[in-house]
Amino acid sequence: MRYKLLGNSGLRVSQLCLGTMTFGEDWGWGASRDESKAMFDAFAAAGGNFIDTANVYTNGTSEKLVGEFIHSERDRFVLATKYSLNMDAKGNPNAAGNSRRNMMLSVEQSLRRLNTDYVDLYWMHIWDQSTPAEEVMRGFDDLVRQGKILYAGVSDTPAWWVAHANTLAHLRGWTPFVALQIEYSLIERTVERELIPMAQAYGMAVTPWAPLGGGILTGKYSSGDEKTTRGGKISEERRAIADAVVAVAKEIGAKPSQVALAWLFAQPGTVIPIVGATKSAQLIDNLASVDVKLTTDQVLRLDEASKIDLGFPGRFYAGDAVNRLAHGGMRSQIDWTGARL
Repeated sequence: MRYKLLGNSGLRVSQLCLGTMTFGEDWGWGASRDESKAMFDAFAAAGGNFIDTANVYTNGTSEKLVGEFIHSERDRFVLATKYSLNMDAKGNPNAAGNSRRNMMLSVEQSLRRLNTDYVDLYWMHIWDQSTPAEEVMRGFDDLVRQGKILYAGVSDTPAWWVAHANTLAHLRGWTPFVALQIEYSLIERTVERELIPMAQAYGMAVTPWAPLGGGILTGKYSSGDEKTTRGGKISEERRAIADAVVAVAKEIGAKPSQVALAWLFAQPGTVIPIVGATKSAQLIDNLASVDVKLTTDQVLRLDEASKIDLGFPGRFYAGDAVNRLAHGGMRSQIDWTGARL
Protein backbone atom coordinates (compact mmCIF):
# COMPACT_ATOMS: atom_id res chain seq x y z
CA MET A 1 0.00 0.00 0.00
CA ARG A 2 1.21 3.46 -0.87
CA TYR A 3 -0.02 6.75 0.57
CA LYS A 4 -1.22 10.07 -0.80
CA LEU A 5 -1.79 13.52 0.64
CA LEU A 6 -5.49 14.18 1.13
CA GLY A 7 -5.96 17.07 -1.24
CA ASN A 8 -4.41 20.36 -0.22
CA SER A 9 -3.45 19.12 3.24
CA GLY A 10 -0.61 17.31 4.98
CA LEU A 11 -2.78 14.33 5.92
CA ARG A 12 -1.40 11.03 4.59
CA VAL A 13 -3.97 8.45 3.61
CA SER A 14 -3.74 5.03 1.96
CA GLN A 15 -4.35 4.89 -1.78
CA LEU A 16 -7.49 2.87 -1.12
CA CYS A 17 -10.17 3.81 1.39
CA LEU A 18 -12.21 1.16 3.20
CA GLY A 19 -15.92 1.81 2.77
CA THR A 20 -17.98 0.45 5.66
CA MET A 21 -21.57 0.92 4.51
CA THR A 22 -21.81 -2.89 4.62
CA PHE A 23 -20.69 -3.16 8.26
CA GLY A 24 -23.78 -4.47 10.01
CA GLU A 25 -26.93 -6.26 8.93
CA ASP A 26 -29.54 -3.75 10.13
CA TRP A 27 -30.72 -3.03 6.59
CA GLY A 28 -31.40 -6.67 5.80
CA TRP A 29 -28.11 -7.11 3.94
CA GLY A 30 -24.46 -6.47 4.66
CA ALA A 31 -21.82 -8.20 6.76
CA SER A 32 -21.97 -9.64 10.26
CA ARG A 33 -19.74 -8.28 12.99
CA ASP A 34 -17.24 -11.11 12.52
CA GLU A 35 -17.11 -10.70 8.73
CA SER A 36 -16.79 -6.93 9.13
CA LYS A 37 -13.86 -7.45 11.51
CA ALA A 38 -12.22 -9.83 9.01
CA MET A 39 -12.49 -7.16 6.30
CA PHE A 40 -11.12 -4.49 8.60
CA ASP A 41 -8.19 -6.72 9.61
CA ALA A 42 -7.39 -7.52 5.97
CA PHE A 43 -7.39 -3.82 5.09
CA ALA A 44 -5.18 -2.90 8.04
CA ALA A 45 -2.78 -5.77 7.33
CA ALA A 46 -2.37 -4.48 3.76
CA GLY A 47 -1.34 -1.07 5.14
CA GLY A 48 -4.69 0.66 4.76
CA ASN A 49 -5.32 3.51 7.18
CA PHE A 50 -8.27 5.42 5.63
CA ILE A 51 -11.71 4.33 6.90
CA ASP A 52 -14.99 5.81 5.64
CA THR A 53 -18.37 5.52 7.38
CA ALA A 54 -21.46 7.66 7.99
CA ASN A 55 -23.94 8.22 10.79
CA VAL A 56 -26.76 6.73 8.73
CA TYR A 57 -24.97 3.55 7.61
CA THR A 58 -26.81 0.48 8.96
CA ASN A 59 -28.67 2.79 11.36
CA GLY A 60 -25.49 3.69 13.24
CA THR A 61 -24.13 0.13 13.57
CA SER A 62 -21.36 0.83 11.04
CA GLU A 63 -20.01 3.65 13.21
CA LYS A 64 -20.20 1.49 16.33
CA LEU A 65 -18.29 -1.36 14.69
CA VAL A 66 -15.67 0.94 13.18
CA GLY A 67 -15.19 2.61 16.55
CA GLU A 68 -14.74 -0.77 18.20
CA PHE A 69 -12.25 -2.01 15.59
CA ILE A 70 -9.97 1.06 15.62
CA HIS A 71 -10.17 1.81 19.34
CA SER A 72 -6.93 0.12 20.42
CA GLU A 73 -4.96 1.95 17.69
CA ARG A 74 -7.08 5.05 17.18
CA ASP A 75 -4.23 7.35 16.16
CA ARG A 76 -3.07 4.97 13.42
CA PHE A 77 -6.26 5.38 11.39
CA VAL A 78 -7.70 8.28 9.44
CA LEU A 79 -11.37 8.16 10.35
CA ALA A 80 -14.03 9.76 8.16
CA THR A 81 -17.75 9.98 8.83
CA LYS A 82 -20.66 12.06 7.53
CA TYR A 83 -23.75 14.04 8.46
CA SER A 84 -26.82 15.29 6.54
CA LEU A 85 -29.07 12.23 6.10
CA ASN A 86 -32.08 11.50 8.31
CA MET A 87 -31.47 9.53 11.52
CA ASP A 88 -34.88 10.16 13.12
CA ALA A 89 -37.84 7.96 12.19
CA LYS A 90 -40.27 10.18 14.12
CA GLY A 91 -40.58 12.85 11.44
CA ASN A 92 -38.32 15.56 12.87
CA PRO A 93 -37.66 18.03 9.99
CA ASN A 94 -34.38 19.15 11.59
CA ALA A 95 -32.96 15.61 11.79
CA ALA A 96 -31.66 15.90 8.22
CA GLY A 97 -30.03 18.52 6.04
CA ASN A 98 -26.89 20.63 6.14
CA SER A 99 -27.88 23.09 8.86
CA ARG A 100 -25.53 24.11 11.64
CA ARG A 101 -27.99 22.58 14.10
CA ASN A 102 -27.96 19.18 12.42
CA MET A 103 -24.19 19.34 11.99
CA MET A 104 -23.55 20.02 15.68
CA LEU A 105 -26.00 17.38 16.94
CA SER A 106 -24.82 14.80 14.42
CA VAL A 107 -21.13 15.13 15.22
CA GLU A 108 -21.77 14.62 18.93
CA GLN A 109 -23.85 11.50 18.22
CA SER A 110 -21.20 10.14 15.85
CA LEU A 111 -18.42 10.72 18.37
CA ARG A 112 -20.36 8.70 20.94
CA ARG A 113 -21.01 5.82 18.54
CA LEU A 114 -17.40 5.85 17.35
CA ASN A 115 -16.14 6.09 20.95
CA THR A 116 -13.56 8.71 20.02
CA ASP A 117 -12.78 12.33 20.84
CA TYR A 118 -12.29 13.47 17.25
CA VAL A 119 -12.98 12.64 13.62
CA ASP A 120 -10.18 13.15 11.13
CA LEU A 121 -12.44 13.97 8.17
CA TYR A 122 -16.06 15.08 8.43
CA TRP A 123 -18.15 14.97 5.26
CA MET A 124 -21.23 16.91 4.30
CA HIS A 125 -23.02 13.83 2.94
CA ILE A 126 -25.31 15.48 0.39
CA TRP A 127 -26.39 18.99 -0.56
CA ASP A 128 -29.81 19.82 0.91
CA GLN A 129 -30.41 22.62 -1.64
CA SER A 130 -31.33 25.14 1.04
CA THR A 131 -28.70 25.78 3.73
CA PRO A 132 -26.46 28.79 2.94
CA ALA A 133 -22.84 27.95 2.20
CA GLU A 134 -21.77 30.48 4.86
CA GLU A 135 -23.63 28.51 7.51
CA VAL A 136 -22.07 25.21 6.47
CA MET A 137 -18.49 26.44 6.19
CA ARG A 138 -18.60 28.44 9.43
CA GLY A 139 -19.95 25.33 11.15
CA PHE A 140 -17.09 23.17 9.86
CA ASP A 141 -14.58 25.80 10.92
CA ASP A 142 -16.04 25.93 14.43
CA LEU A 143 -15.78 22.14 14.76
CA VAL A 144 -12.13 22.28 13.69
CA ARG A 145 -11.43 25.01 16.24
CA GLN A 146 -13.14 22.88 18.90
CA GLY A 147 -10.93 19.91 17.99
CA LYS A 148 -13.90 17.66 17.21
CA ILE A 149 -12.94 17.32 13.54
CA LEU A 150 -9.63 17.96 11.80
CA TYR A 151 -10.63 18.33 8.12
CA ALA A 152 -13.81 18.90 6.13
CA GLY A 153 -15.03 17.16 2.98
CA VAL A 154 -18.09 17.27 0.74
CA SER A 155 -20.02 14.50 -0.99
CA ASP A 156 -22.67 14.33 -3.73
CA THR A 157 -22.90 18.08 -4.30
CA PRO A 158 -22.85 20.20 -7.50
CA ALA A 159 -19.51 21.65 -8.57
CA TRP A 160 -20.77 25.24 -8.56
CA TRP A 161 -21.86 25.00 -4.91
CA VAL A 162 -18.59 23.41 -3.77
CA ALA A 163 -16.59 26.09 -5.59
CA HIS A 164 -18.74 28.81 -4.01
CA ALA A 165 -18.32 27.31 -0.52
CA ASN A 166 -14.56 26.85 -0.83
CA THR A 167 -14.10 30.38 -2.16
CA LEU A 168 -15.99 31.73 0.86
CA ALA A 169 -13.85 29.64 3.19
CA HIS A 170 -10.60 30.86 1.63
CA LEU A 171 -11.70 34.51 1.70
CA ARG A 172 -12.85 34.37 5.33
CA GLY A 173 -10.06 32.22 6.72
CA TRP A 174 -12.34 29.26 7.44
CA THR A 175 -11.61 25.58 6.99
CA PRO A 176 -12.04 24.63 3.30
CA PHE A 177 -13.07 21.30 1.83
CA VAL A 178 -9.99 19.16 1.12
CA ALA A 179 -11.80 16.20 -0.45
CA LEU A 180 -14.73 15.43 -2.72
CA GLN A 181 -16.68 12.16 -2.59
CA ILE A 182 -18.61 11.33 -5.77
CA GLU A 183 -19.67 8.39 -7.89
CA TYR A 184 -16.86 7.82 -10.38
CA SER A 185 -15.87 4.81 -12.47
CA LEU A 186 -15.50 3.65 -16.06
CA ILE A 187 -19.30 3.32 -15.96
CA GLU A 188 -19.93 6.82 -14.54
CA ARG A 189 -17.68 9.46 -16.09
CA THR A 190 -20.08 12.39 -16.40
CA VAL A 191 -18.38 13.87 -13.32
CA GLU A 192 -15.49 14.71 -15.66
CA ARG A 193 -17.60 17.54 -17.09
CA GLU A 194 -17.56 19.79 -14.02
CA LEU A 195 -16.81 18.01 -10.71
CA ILE A 196 -13.39 16.57 -11.53
CA PRO A 197 -12.01 19.82 -13.04
CA MET A 198 -13.35 21.74 -10.04
CA ALA A 199 -11.62 19.35 -7.62
CA GLN A 200 -8.33 19.71 -9.51
CA ALA A 201 -8.62 23.51 -9.54
CA TYR A 202 -9.10 23.61 -5.75
CA GLY A 203 -6.52 20.91 -5.02
CA MET A 204 -9.16 18.54 -3.62
CA ALA A 205 -8.71 14.78 -3.42
CA VAL A 206 -11.43 12.73 -5.12
CA THR A 207 -12.71 9.63 -3.32
CA PRO A 208 -14.95 7.72 -5.75
CA TRP A 209 -17.79 5.59 -4.44
CA ALA A 210 -19.11 2.72 -6.58
CA PRO A 211 -15.71 2.48 -8.33
CA LEU A 212 -16.80 -0.88 -9.79
CA GLY A 213 -19.97 0.55 -11.31
CA GLY A 214 -22.34 -1.30 -9.02
CA GLY A 215 -20.69 -4.62 -9.87
CA ILE A 216 -20.77 -4.18 -13.65
CA LEU A 217 -16.96 -3.96 -13.78
CA THR A 218 -16.33 -7.14 -11.80
CA GLY A 219 -16.53 -9.44 -14.82
CA LYS A 220 -19.93 -10.86 -13.91
CA TYR A 221 -21.66 -9.20 -16.86
CA SER A 222 -20.80 -9.22 -20.56
CA SER A 223 -22.41 -8.58 -23.94
CA GLY A 224 -25.26 -10.97 -24.65
CA ASP A 225 -25.60 -11.84 -20.96
CA GLU A 226 -29.13 -11.45 -19.64
CA LYS A 227 -28.08 -10.93 -16.02
CA THR A 228 -29.24 -7.73 -14.37
CA THR A 229 -27.95 -5.72 -11.41
CA ARG A 230 -30.05 -4.47 -8.53
CA GLY A 231 -30.46 -1.32 -10.62
CA GLY A 232 -32.18 -3.26 -13.39
CA LYS A 233 -31.21 -4.18 -16.94
CA ILE A 234 -27.70 -3.26 -18.05
CA SER A 235 -27.41 -1.24 -21.25
CA GLU A 236 -25.38 -2.53 -24.17
CA GLU A 237 -23.07 0.48 -23.81
CA ARG A 238 -22.23 -0.54 -20.26
CA ARG A 239 -21.79 -4.17 -21.23
CA ALA A 240 -19.31 -3.05 -23.90
CA ILE A 241 -17.32 -1.18 -21.25
CA ALA A 242 -17.34 -4.32 -19.08
CA ASP A 243 -16.07 -6.34 -22.06
CA ALA A 244 -13.17 -3.90 -22.55
CA VAL A 245 -12.22 -4.25 -18.89
CA VAL A 246 -12.33 -8.05 -19.12
CA ALA A 247 -10.12 -7.98 -22.23
CA VAL A 248 -7.45 -5.91 -20.47
CA ALA A 249 -7.68 -8.13 -17.40
CA LYS A 250 -6.97 -11.22 -19.52
CA GLU A 251 -3.95 -9.53 -21.08
CA ILE A 252 -2.25 -8.85 -17.76
CA GLY A 253 -3.52 -11.79 -15.71
CA ALA A 254 -5.57 -9.68 -13.32
CA LYS A 255 -9.21 -9.63 -12.28
CA PRO A 256 -11.57 -7.15 -13.98
CA SER A 257 -12.29 -5.39 -10.70
CA GLN A 258 -8.57 -4.80 -10.21
CA VAL A 259 -8.28 -3.31 -13.70
CA ALA A 260 -11.24 -0.98 -13.04
CA LEU A 261 -9.57 0.29 -9.87
CA ALA A 262 -6.18 0.59 -11.58
CA TRP A 263 -7.82 2.82 -14.22
CA LEU A 264 -8.90 5.19 -11.45
CA PHE A 265 -5.35 5.24 -10.06
CA ALA A 266 -4.18 6.33 -13.52
CA GLN A 267 -6.42 9.42 -13.59
CA PRO A 268 -4.98 12.92 -13.05
CA GLY A 269 -5.01 14.43 -9.59
CA THR A 270 -5.44 12.58 -6.31
CA VAL A 271 -8.00 9.80 -6.76
CA ILE A 272 -8.56 7.44 -3.81
CA PRO A 273 -11.22 4.80 -4.55
CA ILE A 274 -13.53 3.68 -1.75
CA VAL A 275 -13.71 -0.11 -1.72
CA GLY A 276 -16.36 -2.01 0.21
CA ALA A 277 -17.58 -5.57 0.26
CA THR A 278 -19.78 -8.03 2.10
CA LYS A 279 -17.11 -10.75 2.16
CA SER A 280 -13.44 -10.48 3.09
CA ALA A 281 -12.43 -12.47 -0.01
CA GLN A 282 -13.96 -9.77 -2.23
CA LEU A 283 -12.10 -7.06 -0.37
CA ILE A 284 -8.78 -8.92 -0.56
CA ASP A 285 -9.19 -9.18 -4.34
CA ASN A 286 -9.77 -5.44 -4.55
CA LEU A 287 -6.77 -4.66 -2.34
CA ALA A 288 -4.54 -6.42 -4.86
CA SER A 289 -5.38 -3.65 -7.36
CA VAL A 290 -2.60 -1.52 -5.86
CA ASP A 291 -0.08 -3.81 -7.61
CA VAL A 292 -1.79 -3.67 -11.02
CA LYS A 293 -0.11 -1.38 -13.52
CA LEU A 294 -1.79 -0.49 -16.80
CA THR A 295 0.15 0.58 -19.87
CA THR A 296 -0.62 3.90 -21.52
CA ASP A 297 -2.23 2.00 -24.39
CA GLN A 298 -4.48 0.02 -22.04
CA VAL A 299 -5.60 3.19 -20.26
CA LEU A 300 -6.38 4.82 -23.60
CA ARG A 301 -8.36 1.79 -24.75
CA LEU A 302 -10.46 1.90 -21.59
CA ASP A 303 -10.88 5.65 -22.04
CA GLU A 304 -12.13 5.12 -25.57
CA ALA A 305 -14.54 2.33 -24.57
CA SER A 306 -16.10 4.49 -21.85
CA LYS A 307 -15.84 7.98 -23.33
CA ILE A 308 -18.66 10.43 -22.75
CA ASP A 309 -19.97 13.51 -24.48
CA LEU A 310 -18.58 16.41 -22.47
CA GLY A 311 -21.52 18.59 -23.48
CA PHE A 312 -21.27 22.36 -23.44
CA PRO A 313 -18.84 24.01 -22.82
CA GLY A 314 -16.46 21.01 -22.77
CA ARG A 315 -17.26 19.97 -26.34
CA PHE A 316 -17.02 23.62 -27.43
CA TYR A 317 -13.55 24.09 -25.90
CA ALA A 318 -12.28 20.93 -27.62
CA GLY A 319 -13.34 22.16 -31.06
CA ASP A 320 -11.14 23.47 -33.84
CA ALA A 321 -12.65 26.95 -33.69
CA VAL A 322 -11.60 27.52 -30.08
CA ASN A 323 -8.16 26.06 -30.79
CA ARG A 324 -7.74 28.48 -33.66
CA LEU A 325 -9.14 31.57 -31.92
CA ALA A 326 -8.11 31.08 -28.28
CA HIS A 327 -4.80 29.27 -28.78
CA GLY A 328 -3.70 30.49 -32.18
CA GLY A 329 -4.04 26.97 -33.52
CA MET A 330 -1.20 25.84 -31.23
CA ARG A 331 -3.06 24.07 -28.40
CA SER A 332 -1.14 20.80 -28.93
CA GLN A 333 2.19 22.67 -28.85
CA ILE A 334 1.58 24.34 -25.49
CA ASP A 335 2.95 22.74 -22.31
CA TRP A 336 0.04 22.84 -19.87
CA THR A 337 2.11 21.54 -16.91
CA GLY A 338 1.17 23.47 -13.80
CA ALA A 339 -2.04 24.83 -15.28
CA ARG A 340 -4.90 24.49 -12.80
CA LEU A 341 -7.53 23.28 -15.26
